[in-house]
Amino acid sequence: MTFLVDADLPRSAADVVRRHGYNAVDVRDIGLRHADDSTIASHAQREQQCLVTGDFDFADIRNYPPQHYAGIVVLVIPPTVTATYITRLLDSFLVQQTLIAQLPRKLAIVEPGRVRLRS
Repeated sequence: MTFLVDADLPRSAADVVRRHGYNAVDVRDIGLRHADDSTIASHAQREQQCLVTGDFDFADIRNYPPQHYAGIVVLVIPPTVTATYITRLLDSFLVQQTLIAQLPRKLAIVEPGRVRLRS
């Protein structure tokens, strides 16, 4: 599985993904740093990459139906947290291999101690 890391996450998020044995592509490394959500979503679809983001707009299943994606992971990130908080939250999600296996065609909302999966 390959994860597409959105620009609203720290660059270290891609490193966390790789430490768990998955491929990671940061949007900033492929010229999509300032791309709008629909462009990022189209790229994720075309490349069959699971999008990981802190942008709650991607949790709107009317605009981004999970069944059209290799997965969408939205991290619930309070406004005043550090990069360390975000990478720990992502790490706590990625250790759950059973959940990762269920990601294709699903939306995962990730917050501390809780993951909600939606088809």
